[in-house]
Amino acid sequence: MDDKRTLRARMRSLRDEFAMTIGGVIEPPPALLDRFVPGATVSSYMPVGSEADPSAIAFAAAERGCRIVLPHVASRESPVAFHVWNPGEPLIAGPLGLQQPSTDSVEAEPDVILTPLLAFDAALNRLGQGAGHYDRVFERLPGAWRIGVAWSVQRVQLLVTDSWDVPLHGVVTEAMAYGEVAA
Repeated sequence: MDDKRTLRARMRSLRDEFAMTIGGVIEPPPALLDRFVPGATVSSYMPVGSEADPSAIAFAAAERGCRIVLPHVASRESPVAFHVWNPGEPLIAGPLGLQQPSTDSVEAEPDVILTPLLAFDAALNRLGQGAGHYDRVFERLPGAWRIGVAWSVQRVQLLVTDSWDVPLHGVVTEAMAYGEVAA
């Protein structure tokens, strides 16, 4: 089995190739749409590079009366804050290639967290970029529903986890949904 550094490099390469040749739109499955009730706060993200694009899911949440927040990061070491964003509002360049709301926007904690990833397995373990941003968010917000957004090629047989890793509730790809969103 690959160490995490090697696996990250391999999965980035697979993701890049898939997104360039096939790609597609990640549509929200019905079980996820059921979570989008008026007044809920849904965290989305602006994809970096070949990350799967959650915009169709975020727009569906907004259409159902949910408030959309995006992650805001000051540095690789800083915790993630979530700031309200309305589709169409301008974003600012942040560290790590992120496009994020201005710090002038209202901060809010999400009920549903759409999260990018490099790999996931059948147990819904997630391999991220390695900075631990989402691991700390999941620890801080244990009641939030954690949903990975990925390409189907990002599923692996098994991920080795660390004590701080928190599994997802579900994963949505262009091909199918897993976990609690697979209903």
